[in-house]
Amino acid sequence: MKQLQIVLLHLTLALFSEAVAANSTRTYYIAAEEVLWDYAPSYPVNPMHNAEFNEEEKVFVGGNNTDLIGRQYYKARYIEYTDASFSKVKERPPEWRHLGILGPVIRANVGDTIKVVLRNKIENMPISLHPHGVLYRKDSEGTHYADGTSGDDRKDDLVEPGETHTYLWQVPERSGPGPQDPSSIIWLYHSHVNEVVDTNTGLIGPIIISRRGVLQKNGKLKGIDREFVVLFTVLDENKSFFLDKNIDSFAPAASDKKEDEDFVESNLMHSMNGYVYHNLPNVTMKQGETVRWYQLSLGTEVDLHTPHWHGNTLTENGHRVDVVNLLPATHVTLDMKPDNPGIWMYHCHVNDHIDAGMMASYEVKPRQR
Repeated sequence: MKQLQIVLLHLTLALFSEAVAANSTRTYYIAAEEVLWDYAPSYPVNPMHNAEFNEEEKVFVGGNNTDLIGRQYYKARYIEYTDASFSKVKERPPEWRHLGILGPVIRANVGDTIKVVLRNKIENMPISLHPHGVLYRKDSEGTHYADGTSGDDRKDDLVEPGETHTYLWQVPERSGPGPQDPSSIIWLYHSHVNEVVDTNTGLIGPIIISRRGVLQKNGKLKGIDREFVVLFTVLDENKSFFLDKNIDSFAPAASDKKEDEDFVESNLMHSMNGYVYHNLPNVTMKQGETVRWYQLSLGTEVDLHTPHWHGNTLTENGHRVDVVNLLPATHVTLDMKPDNPGIWMYHCHVNDHIDAGMMASYEVKPRQR
């Protein structure tokens, strides 16, 4: 009898520990910072052709330090830190370096609480953090509009330079995968003080929510070998908070050409995670792995995107596909079981977006024998 009681006690403690672990508070320390971003670090070589960019491509990446800005722009990014001192950047692991301009992945299981401590390190630019999908109260909405709130309930709306705000978001069942979804789904977060300016400046990131117990202590999902998050968007540098600084720094002759059609066109960066023309890095997997792909979009009426994978197929809600459809602020989660080794094209299938550089590659390495 005593042994049975001991066994039952251990079982109860194990179940209690599992329940506590399954309902965690996950804390993130994130700062918004100004950075110099390079849309095409391979320049002057286009990796697709292993040759120099042609004249049409150089409209977006060439520049000449006179009347076109080129491939480098001052932008803003959400950057993760290790603690509330915001003194040490949390290094991004190799498997997540494909995130590029995107902020850190904020992730949780259903039942968890997400706590984000946000610090604004950008001069003269108020920012915020607005999430999609999760459950938030008015003091953690991160959106600036006449919503009838005042005092402490409005401090989330505008985080001024040098200030810090803590956001608390709950993750109930309605924030996680639905009955027909895979074990995890993706949402967006972004600054929402002036949403058009803020997002075009670069303040965007992903939220991944998984079913209870699916996200493990090692940060990986049960049953998934690799995850890739890719945002398809035309980042309009004409609407960036740093437009004037970018002109002064890289195209001084364009200071009176902000309405010039060619100049405006050159600043429409058709990007995948802030990269163009096959510069998206670290999209590598092995034959036979279970790979989860999260696809996102944001932008205007031109941001109708059709991600297409060459060489392999995926499943979306039980359907076999190699192309999916995205509209601004929409999201799709797919699974791939790559069976075809090689380096394969991965791009938006809209013709104009192909010409403007919304292309990348992914690699499937052969299964080791």
